Amino acid sequence: QVQLVESGGGLGQAGGSLRRSCAASGPICSIKTITWDRQAPGKQRELVAAVRSGGRINYADTVKGRFTISRDNAKNTVYLQMNSQKPEDTAVYYCNAEVALSFGGSWFGGGQGTQVTVSS
Repeated sequence: QVQLVESGGGLGQAGGSLRRSCAASGPICSIKTITWDRQAPGKQRELVAAVRSGGRINYADTVKGRFTISRDNAKNTVYLQMNSQKPEDTAVYYCNAEVALSFGGSWFGGGQGTQVTVSS
């Protein structure tokens, strides 16, 4: 069974930095796509960043220039480096992945979600 486990800092200050990690484990051949989403209280869930199997990377306009998504294929881990944080970055952050399974087929799923709070 594939699992996504999120880790990293959850408390930060405006102007500071945090890094989130999302590690995939299980019968994985490769990770096709991983996305980081977030949902702030009273707001819709939004895509923050995505990295795809071809190397294409997308960012939400609200985080461009501040956040960086990267992947370590050997560790089946994706990182979200959050710099120049703002209080409006406060949200529950989720990683989601599409994974190619070692025995064929694909798996789609998400991590448990973690609260990230940025104080002013």
